[in-house]
Order: sequence, then structure tokens, then C-alpha cells
Amino acid sequence: YGTAGFRSKADHLDHVMYRMGKGFTVQQWDEIYTDLPNRQLKVKVADGKVIDTTDDERRTIKPPGLQEKIDDLTKKYNMSRAFARPSGTEDIVRVYAEADTQENADALAHEVCLAVFHLAGGIGD
Repeated sequence: YGTAGFRSKADHLDHVMYRMGKGFTVQQWDEIYTDLPNRQLKVKVADGKVIDTTDDERRTIKPPGLQEKIDDLTKKYNMSRAFARPSGTEDIVRVYAEADTQENADALAHEVCLAVFHLAGGIGD
């Protein structure tokens, strides 16, 4: 697995290339993409298999209600998005959040972690 944001950055670049055509240098492409502030956290869960994802790990399909909660939380912050995905090697769920400011990215990540904890069998503190 790459970092949570890698695939979305590649998708964004593909989209921009499609919309704007060819002829840009790497430097020009770099100038039109700006990373948003983000935060990556993890939540210990009793069983990492409780989380299942789709859409290149950008949307959860299990447990019920988690994706809807994430969608509701992202509506609270400007230019935001968030993902939750299972680790694959540990009983943890990795959370990625980004927003217009670092403060908002941190707050969104924390709220998504709380949702994961409550809906996906979080353990510990």
C-alpha cells in the first residue's frame, strides 16, 4: 500500500491531464497541484477485518453506517475528505483526513477516529 493520498493524487493528475491536454512540463504540473493540510491517525480495533472498502480504499462498505458518518463529518469542513481503511497486517484502522486548514484536518481526523472506534469495535483509550 502507498500512503492514503497517493492514489487520489495520481487520479487528480490523470483528470487534469485529460481536461487540459498535453504539453505541460513536470514543473508546470507540479505548480497546478497543491497539497491540502492533512492528518493520518490509526485506531486499534478488536478485528481489523470488520472494515471493508471499495473505490480504491476511499469508501467503506462495512461496517454499516460508517461511510455515512464519514460523509456527514466531511460536510462540516471546507475542502475536506476523509478515508478509513484496514491495516492489512494489524488490527488497526488507518484514518486519513484533509481540509482547508491544519486545524480542520486534525479535527476531522479525530472525529473520524471516534466514529471508527464506536462503529468498528475500537479498543483501548
